[in-house]
Amino acid sequence: MITDAQIERWLREDVGHHDVSNQVPGETIGRLVAKESGTVAGLEVAAAVFDYLDVTASDRLEDGTDVEAGDELLRVDGSARAVLRGERVAVNLAGHASGIATRTREAVENARTESDDVAIAATRKTTPGLRGIEKRAVVAGGGDTHRLDLSHMVMVKDNHIEEMGLENAVAHFRERTSFATKIDVEVETVSDAPRAAEAGADVVLLDNMTPEETRAAVGELADYGGVLAEASGGITVADVPEYAATGVDVISMGSLTHSAPSLDLSFRTGE
Repeated sequence: MITDAQIERWLREDVGHHDVSNQVPGETIGRLVAKESGTVAGLEVAAAVFDYLDVTASDRLEDGTDVEAGDELLRVDGSARAVLRGERVAVNLAGHASGIATRTREAVENARTESDDVAIAATRKTTPGLRGIEKRAVVAGGGDTHRLDLSHMVMVKDNHIEEMGLENAVAHFRERTSFATKIDVEVETVSDAPRAAEAGADVVLLDNMTPEETRAAVGELADYGGVLAEASGGITVADVPEYAATGVDVISMGSLTHSAPSLDLSFRTGE
């Protein structure tokens, strides 16, 4: 998932052209510690940063582990200069990923108050260059990655429908995809939900609908066996129970990745 070239870019960005602050002699031990409760993720990539610097990482918690303030997530051992050089990059990545995992876990738990079956999914609203880390963090929190990139599923969105019309757009993409590729059609009104299913959608995305409208659209899709209903558009973690109760199969949320605050982590050297 993470290449040496990526790690080198991250380190170069942080170190700059003249690093004085990390010129510390000797060997040391470092510990990544949680400063608040949450669900951890990104520890594999944090360890990879240290490994690239020939620093040994050990005692790493598994991604998806729930932690409390004060819990140790990762321990490293190596030259002080290398440990300090990797510290900030590792903490930033792990903190960012853990924030996503924590928000996803909260959304999943909220969904379970109403439904044991609805999936909480991410979207493509990810940070360029960090999608793999962010999507894995969603999984660590119990969520679904949705499509990882444009090749995984065709989404017929409002601009496609504006250009070609709903039925023509679905037919256009169906001709150009493998039998194994699902087509997800975005609709904005309850009446368009069965139109999308009739046109051949595998998934109907109910965009920016209220819970009441979503429930009605799910009812309209009941006669189309195998077609999934997906709710999306501005849904917050607090809104999840209300949408989960509508009977949708999937709730997709861009805020899992684009708005999750980092989990507060600290890196401490020495025993």
